Amino acid sequence: MRKVPLLAAAALFLLATQAFGSGAYEILGTWKNDDGRAKIEIFDCRGRFCGTIVWLKEPNYPPDDKLGMGGKPRVDRENPDPALRTKQLLGLQIMEGFIFRSNSTWEEGHIYDPESGKTYQGKITLVSPHRMQLKGYVGIPLFGRSTTWTR
Repeated sequence: MRKVPLLAAAALFLLATQAFGSGAYEILGTWKNDDGRAKIEIFDCRGRFCGTIVWLKEPNYPPDDKLGMGGKPRVDRENPDPALRTKQLLGLQIMEGFIFRSNSTWEEGHIYDPESGKTYQGKITLVSPHRMQLKGYVGIPLFGRSTTWTR
């Protein structure tokens, strides 16, 4: 008689472990960055994964902005391409090209940091269904910087 509950418990455990980290689409959705100032929507872009800023805690510059843009929408003013410096941050694609490599890792993508205007190679590791670690680096991941995003 005890075999049935034990068997059912084992089946539930297997389903639960396979549900987490079971596929490439686990990272789809909206994620809040580590300091809570932005939310990024990760989506499928032609079989790879990309991300766009969909929410900003402070979408406009403060009244005392040093460059005289007080009250105006935040733009990509650190972009190395002068033609792109007037593009609004809200709606800006900052992640592109990530490829699913294993149950919890996406690689070969690029992450753009609008605060510095720099683009880095990237790696994403899904730590749990609600937490991911992003690593941006130049060259090899060993010398990069990591940040944790939450759903």
